[in-house]
Amino acid sequence: MSAFNPERWKPAPLLPKADARDGSLLFVIAVLVFLACLTCIGALAAHRAAEGWNSQLQGSATVVVRPKGIENADASAARAAEALAGVAGVAEARVLEKEKAQALLEPWLGEEALLDDLPVPRLVTLELSRRNPPTTAALEASLAAAGVDATLDDHRLWIADIERGASLARWTALGVFALIAAAAAAVIGFATRAGLAAHHDTIQVLHLYGAQRGFISRLFQLRFARTAGLAGLLGAGAAAIIGATARLTGGGMGLTPVLPVAWTDLAAIAPAPLLAAAVAALAARQACVGLLKEMG
Repeated sequence: MSAFNPERWKPAPLLPKADARDGSLLFVIAVLVFLACLTCIGALAAHRAAEGWNSQLQGSATVVVRPKGIENADASAARAAEALAGVAGVAEARVLEKEKAQALLEPWLGEEALLDDLPVPRLVTLELSRRNPPTTAALEASLAAAGVDATLDDHRLWIADIERGASLARWTALGVFALIAAAAAAVIGFATRAGLAAHHDTIQVLHLYGAQRGFISRLFQLRFARTAGLAGLLGAGAAAIIGATARLTGGGMGLTPVLPVAWTDLAAIAPAPLLAAAVAALAARQACVGLLKEMG
């Protein structure tokens, strides 16, 4: 039997460095952070898409021109475009070609419809100034002064729908993010309680030697904060890879023009590991304090 050498002796940690439950907890938190980061990227892309659509609709208008009397549709559309071009704030007024107007009706009437025999209205597209757009009243007054039978569509209905959809997307993303954060806190709290139960004897010994509740809770708080921080790093990294892939494979508009992903969206998820660690530390502390009070 070898002699005891106090210089080579090192005290064991109060908590073991590894636990069989750490791997499962790491995986669960990583998945939750991954889903939260994807939700964040999707919400930012949806908001950007809505802003782009809103900007395009606010900067344009469409006029449906109907022929009046013996005047043909082409002449009426040309007079409407000429009258509208003189309104302050109209950057361009252009008559849409008859073929393009008919192409807009094909999805509704079918390719076999005899569009040439139908009184298809002519369309005039307007490009409006972004800084000083004309009012609807000014445009309608110009058409009335020119004696043109036309209907103005300033896209207000579409803009209202887009704004409602964007607001719904933002609140939905916020709600999903809150649910994921609450789920992460619940998982960490459960894991903390399990860890405290597994180390009940250690806690009793610490109590006997006068260890304060704050000291004991910090042991678990730091442990789960490190685990959640590492899991957050893995989850955020996986979400960043998917976001970068969507950005690269979709060119300048992202994966699709409907959901454009920007590089700044990836920077928005950078704090995810720190937030995961903070949530874990708070949940672990609350669970520890509650259980230690029960132990007395």
